[in-house]
Amino acid sequence: MSVKITVGVTGGIAAYKAVELVRALQTAGLDPHVVMTRAAQQFVTPLTFAAITGHRVITTLWANDDSESNLNSAIDHIDEAQTTHALIVAPATADILAKFAHGLAEDFLSTLYLATKAPVLVAPAMNVNMWTHPATQANLEVLRTRGVHIIEPDNGYLACGMVGSGRLADTPIIVEAVLQALTPTQDLAAETILITAGGTREPLDPVRFLGNRSSGKMGYALATAALARGARVLLVSASTSLNPPPNCEFLPVTTAAEMHTAVLKNLTRATVVIGAAAVADFRPATVSAEKLRRTGPLTLTLEPTPDILAEAAIHRAPDTLIIAFAAETDSAAALENGRAKLLRKGANAIVINDVSRPGLGFDADHNAATLLTPAHQVDLAPMTKLTMANEILKQITLLRATSPLTPR
Repeated sequence: MSVKITVGVTGGIAAYKAVELVRALQTAGLDPHVVMTRAAQQFVTPLTFAAITGHRVITTLWANDDSESNLNSAIDHIDEAQTTHALIVAPATADILAKFAHGLAEDFLSTLYLATKAPVLVAPAMNVNMWTHPATQANLEVLRTRGVHIIEPDNGYLACGMVGSGRLADTPIIVEAVLQALTPTQDLAAETILITAGGTREPLDPVRFLGNRSSGKMGYALATAALARGARVLLVSASTSLNPPPNCEFLPVTTAAEMHTAVLKNLTRATVVIGAAAVADFRPATVSAEKLRRTGPLTLTLEPTPDILAEAAIHRAPDTLIIAFAAETDSAAALENGRAKLLRKGANAIVINDVSRPGLGFDADHNAATLLTPAHQVDLAPMTKLTMANEILKQITLLRATSPLTPR
């Protein structure tokens, strides 16, 4: 089942950033639908959002013969209110904040706000003087007392030329706030989770390396989901194009040796270690100080890299959980290979991915896996990586129930 998010876009210059927000919500595994005010359409067209989301964009309460998207609009606000999992308004102008605070229902968005029982978040963006005006601040206080999540604007250079508070919060911060609103349970609040992510790179010479196809998306999804569930997160990340989720402790590395050092150095701080990184099993025995020239056939001597999770399992505290990952390409032997790896590494559980399946695993937004413990097997059907991250974390809470934390 997809998680529907309604994105309200209002009439400010920051409306163009809502396009990026919609994309980021999709990357996080959510299904955004867009509602626009009349003023918002002066900055971005509804067609832009319709093309990105694949859904009709709602722009008015009233049916319009010239717009097929507004058929049945007389009751659309009720349907939207009942089917959405969260309403995020970004940018939220001073005008829409005032309408929300005073219960006005002059357009689709303000009517939707009154009709929904889903979590409501607003990300204000406006001129600094408008933001600091007592009327705006009073309206924000009213909304806070009603349970609306306020995503504070940033300080910086504003479109009007002034400098100060009022700039729309960065997209990753808004996405994290939405995810936290969707996951009110803080069942991992007692945990410090060390997550490895990305694919390590083993240098061959100053310009070349041996690497793999890992994008880091699974590890970053785990970090995002763990933060939303209240955990403290240490993200040990090899090279990736992704931005680390806000509020995690980010520890960038490149090689397997660097990841090995980072994990063992921080092991005593972790109550859970999740090895989602694609760590190179081998590295060149020697690294050329100069770029290798193409002079003919080249023979490489490779040596094994350290087994990071196996060493973590040996040196961990008794109540620290170790969760391994195994990328498999032989579907027939995947479970057998995964079970052997689980025992070999001394982990509490292992997540087995068949990365040979099209559209799943490496560099994809979806995944499918089997989670094994010494006693149980949980099959995870194809789903977004964020959804899978939450399924894996749910299994960790079950493991924790049988292996409680002791004070440290």
